[in-house]
Amino acid sequence: MRSGFLQQVCAEASQRVAADEAEVPLAEMIHQAQATAPPPSFAAALADPRAGQVAAITEVKRASPSRGHMADIPDPAALARSYADGGASAISVLTEPAHFSGGLTDLEAVADAVDLPVIRKDFIVVEYQVWQARSAGAAAVLLIVAALEDTQMGQLMRVADRAGLDCLVETHSAEEVARGVAAHATADTGRRLILGVNARDLVTLEVDRGHVARVREEADLPDGALLVAESGIRGRADVAEYEALGADAILVGEHVATAADPTAAVRALLG
Repeated sequence: MRSGFLQQVCAEASQRVAADEAEVPLAEMIHQAQATAPPPSFAAALADPRAGQVAAITEVKRASPSRGHMADIPDPAALARSYADGGASAISVLTEPAHFSGGLTDLEAVADAVDLPVIRKDFIVVEYQVWQARSAGAAAVLLIVAALEDTQMGQLMRVADRAGLDCLVETHSAEEVARGVAAHATADTGRRLILGVNARDLVTLEVDRGHVARVREEADLPDGALLVAESGIRGRADVAEYEALGADAILVGEHVATAADPTAAVRALLG
């Protein structure tokens, strides 16, 4: 069941899509997306991080519902280049405007600025948003299991595959992991399963880093799946804990987006 916050932001996402599609119909958006250069592989970047370390997905993030405004980020492309210089393997860009102060123009700027794969982090609920992401230069999209029905999730995975994109399947419990695994198997795209476990509770918005370990212990992750630990990372010790759990990657936003020296912050996280 969706939390009240998820219901709200998914409804808002649907309204944004309706307005966007009134300007650029789906068929035209697909044509625009297919005319863009193929993006680098998001899955490959997480499976083969630099220097054999856990892969870091670093985030262009101005605000959040839990913290409000965090960083101005007048130049998202410059921030992304700083992350890349620090050893990031991929860049996450918030494109949700109302609660995260993001937009597709940020994604376009970042994708143009770095050679790393870029993921669109938003509340993806319909096919149109996937093609929008590809048109803007994304290599992957975020799919939040708690926000989607099983058939809807599988359909979006198939659309992403047709668009040439990977999916980061975000979960918050062992039950959601099972749903994500089943949807991936049903979609049968041949792409590698990338499972995120978020330490942030979607109802309270509180972070419990121990939650990732509990879900990892309870859940049945299939062979070959990539595990991404998300939220609440404050320093190298937190990353080391996730490495010990067998995480393939971390997704970190606030800690690096608000750092005085983002390059140094990423390097420190990776040890």
